[in-house]
Amino acid sequence: MRILSTLALSIALAATSVGASAQSGLYNEKDINDGLLIIAVADKIRRGCDSISARIFKARSYAVGLKELASSRGYSDEEIDNYIENKENKAEMRLRRNAYFQSKGASNLDPESLCVLGRAEIQKQSQIGALLRAR
Repeated sequence: MRILSTLALSIALAATSVGASAQSGLYNEKDINDGLLIIAVADKIRRGCDSISARIFKARSYAVGLKELASSRGYSDEEIDNYIENKENKAEMRLRRNAYFQSKGASNLDPESLCVLGRAEIQKQSQIGALLRAR
């Protein structure tokens, strides 16, 4: 469980404080940021809902794939890591994650609504659901 939280923090919540070009570049990589949102949503669901756990290997593989995608686009490991660790972008990702929850009738503050959403994501076999397992 701790592994997914670490991955979510180290892969999912983003922005560079080192290079302005890397920050604006990674910030504008829609598919990468959409993938980071998927990880953030799945991580919060599994942390908030006792009846759902993470598929650790799938989550790790998905996160590594996002990092490899960023690397293939010319971003260095340092740029990616700095992007991920930026506090302002972590806060922005939490806002995006919570907006996603709200759009689905759930709340980050309501464990039961996270369970309902998590089970629905698993049932429809979404990318979010693929990172989760009902216990």
